[in-house]
Amino acid sequence: MTELRTADPVLLERDGEIAILRLHRPDRLNAFTDEMCERIIATMDEIDADDTVRAVVITGSGRAFCAGADLAAGGDTFVLAGDPGTGDVPADQGGRVALRLYRSNKPVIAAVNGPAAGVGVTVTLPADIRIASDTAKFGFVFTRRGLVPEACSSWFLPRIVGIATALEWTLGGRMVGAEEARERGLLREVVPADRVLPRALELARELVSGTAPVSVALTRQLMWRMLGADSPDVAHRAESLAIYLRGVSDDTREGVEAFLEKRDPRFPGQVSAGLPDLFGAAGAAT
Repeated sequence: MTELRTADPVLLERDGEIAILRLHRPDRLNAFTDEMCERIIATMDEIDADDTVRAVVITGSGRAFCAGADLAAGGDTFVLAGDPGTGDVPADQGGRVALRLYRSNKPVIAAVNGPAAGVGVTVTLPADIRIASDTAKFGFVFTRRGLVPEACSSWFLPRIVGIATALEWTLGGRMVGAEEARERGLLREVVPADRVLPRALELARELVSGTAPVSVALTRQLMWRMLGADSPDVAHRAESLAIYLRGVSDDTREGVEAFLEKRDPRFPGQVSAGLPDLFGAAGAAT
């Protein structure tokens, strides 16, 4: 494993073709700050621009994944400048991170190495796969702080665990153990603490081994974006355009020829060269 860059409060490392984005404020249980928000977004931009990176694993340093918002400012922590009367309110920082992960052109896996509460759990919802340590706990604790769910979790969470579980967890705000989170669909699997990152790396490689990077990026977009489509007709239009554009690409020619010649494909397409707009032209709702 090699380190690409060290930046507090986020570390970026590499394990072959997999980037590891590590929340790195272990003395504060990786509590979320505005600086962390900006660093995550900038790091994701860097990852998407690097064609040698095929997937990203997000994890935390120390014994926690993320304890939620840093409450160092006490009761004024969530006092922000704005004018709700005019609609001029600041963007939710957790939501900015969630949307950046949602828009990733690379698969995203959350390796939850310890407790995750508040924004520490909601920012994992746009991940394609979530696994966790058997010591992890999850807390959608917003109502217990006088707040409401954020980081676009009112959109993501019901789609992942169903509306009944989403309401139970967010209205009551109790801490949820790893096994319950797995049983309800939040997690793919629960592993011993020392296996969280290695297992996440294994899963990341399963997603990208032998696959075309551009096709992976477009498939990820299709799956997430169609969750908000109002009918299968929208998916049909977007997929038809994607099939047409991919069908005439060098990637598809290489994929078919490699299959017929019984060899590993060498896909020439690069995500950094840009992706076609499947949704504006297709009239997708999201």
